[in-house]
Amino acid sequence: MKNKTFADRVIEFNRNLSYSGDLPADFKVLNPYLDNPETMEVMGKFYHQYYSDSDKRKFIIGINPSRHGAGVTGVPFTDTKRLESVCGIKMGSAYTHEVSSVFIYDMIHDYGGAQEFYKDNYINSPFPLAIVRKAKNGTWLNANYYDDKELFRDVKGFMIESLKKHISLHLDTSEVFVLGKKNAEFIDKLNQEEPLFENITVLEHPRYIQQYKSKEKQLYIDKYILALKK
Repeated sequence: MKNKTFADRVIEFNRNLSYSGDLPADFKVLNPYLDNPETMEVMGKFYHQYYSDSDKRKFIIGINPSRHGAGVTGVPFTDTKRLESVCGIKMGSAYTHEVSSVFIYDMIHDYGGAQEFYKDNYINSPFPLAIVRKAKNGTWLNANYYDDKELFRDVKGFMIESLKKHISLHLDTSEVFVLGKKNAEFIDKLNQEEPLFENITVLEHPRYIQQYKSKEKQLYIDKYILALKK
């Protein structure tokens, strides 16, 4: 069999994703690949389009997919709007808009475009499936893996294994780029337990920038690009 490309490996990783560990009451894990067959299809198109090589890439770590971003498209920080308008991949079964995706794709534009950006970088999460928490009124809301001590304890082993699998795709471990300060604290904890990365560079999370720092957005875009291109 021919050597597997970066794309083949990511698709295989996503195809085999499942979480069967414990979870605290009122938390649930959503697997977009099982919930919607089109997710697997568009995710495959995306990786074949940008990752059909064996080049080494920098690793950018999010928190865990949101229900409206990667929780639908299977592509981190990519809602269906950007998947179609920037990557040219249309999704028929869903239509989503996600604030973090807006920032990431504005940054990608300034970086030199999607082809250029994805040639150098790979984005994923230490917990690569969406987590939701049941609110008091019964609705399910996005949750972060670090929102609850018990939740983090339950998913920690799975996160370390996931990070090792990501690294084995052919990622540069000399410096990792972590989105969100709180996320970075937890990645640092994992890194002390299981040395995965030599250096951790922290960047503000896109959702935080869009929500609280939108007037200074260009500063943050420049900060990302300076960090990633150095």
